[in-house]
Amino acid sequence: MRKNAVWWCGLAGLAVAIAGCGKEAPAPGQASASASAPAAAASGPPVSVSTVRASKRDVNVTLEATGTVSALNSVEVRPQVASTIAKVHIKEGQFVKAGALLFTLDARADEVNVVKARAQLAKDQAALADAQRQLARSRELFAQNFISQGAVDTNQTLVESAAAVVAADRAAIEAAQVTLGYSRIVATTAGRAGAINVFPGSYVQPGGSSLVTITQIDPMAVSFNLPQRNLGDALQTLRAGGGSVAAILPEGSGELTGKLQFVDNAVDANSGTVKVKAVFDNRTEKLWPGAYVTVRLVTHTLKDAVTVPQAAIIQGARGRAVYVVSDDKRAALRPVEIVEAIGTEAVVKGVQPGERVVLDGRQNLRPGSAVAERSADAASAPRRGASGAAGGAGSSASGAASGMVTGAAAMAEAK
Repeated sequence: MRKNAVWWCGLAGLAVAIAGCGKEAPAPGQASASASAPAAAASGPPVSVSTVRASKRDVNVTLEATGTVSALNSVEVRPQVASTIAKVHIKEGQFVKAGALLFTLDARADEVNVVKARAQLAKDQAALADAQRQLARSRELFAQNFISQGAVDTNQTLVESAAAVVAADRAAIEAAQVTLGYSRIVATTAGRAGAINVFPGSYVQPGGSSLVTITQIDPMAVSFNLPQRNLGDALQTLRAGGGSVAAILPEGSGELTGKLQFVDNAVDANSGTVKVKAVFDNRTEKLWPGAYVTVRLVTHTLKDAVTVPQAAIIQGARGRAVYVVSDDKRAALRPVEIVEAIGTEAVVKGVQPGERVVLDGRQNLRPGSAVAERSADAASAPRRGASGAAGGAGSSASGAASGMVTGAAAMAEAK
């Protein structure tokens, strides 16, 4: 019976060395490529990696959304009577105070009505005085038994009627004065005047277009929507005093800090979001109504949280993990749990502060692999590209070696 021998070759990293010849192949099940993988990783050359240390600090948990700048007060000024513009007292873009005179209407007809009402009051006051004198005389005559009680009562009724007429005249004067006051249009709130739509001589009426719009610029509000799942965080922040809300201006124009002021009383059934509003100090006039900004709402703070770069986290079939470099320069695979993702970093559990976490080069690592560290700051793009090329070459070589072993085993079974 002819005995067949299989010659084996060992592969370490990218260098292939012949371990020995003439050795008989082991029986099936006694050795496998997977069983020799940790030994090969331990005996291979060090893998060049960049590492960062897991840091421990307080981390603010934020919600980010796109917001729209809106004014807290925006008043469209319209006349309350039909008249003609007599004078415009402001300019477009001017800042006005509350109570400042904006427009004057032609008030000649209203002034005449006031004079007429006052004249009517004087006439009726004279009639009241005469009725009061008649009543006094009738009481004297009644005391002397010259007239009856009915005559006195009649004069009393005349006095009361005249007094009522005088009261109505006074009310008519007040109404005429109110109408006359409509000829002076003043600002009900402080703010910036927009475009003026009328000129002296323009005819205006209550149902027409607005004369001007007064918009409050400082402070300014930013409205944005939050998902329904974050409603509890928003309400908690509002109850705690508004928290901290950052409005990031586009194109690096700056950042403003404000407070949460309002959370809507219902969730939009169509979008599953709730509308919230934050208020910002706008003395520098960086926020303008209608503009878009990026809003970041700080909901709470994680105390003494351990953070690592998100790029260092490996997503596998069994969950998330990171490679940690031990004191003996060996790579250890450590399962982690992501508590919160904060930008390019993640708050995790499973890693201790100060431990060295592999950032670049982890694709070439296996548990127990020897590593050659370099700092993450020193790892430049060309080096990462070289590591990727080396990793690709290593993967190709590993695939070739695996193919050699599989082919040799197949040949042994065939003979």
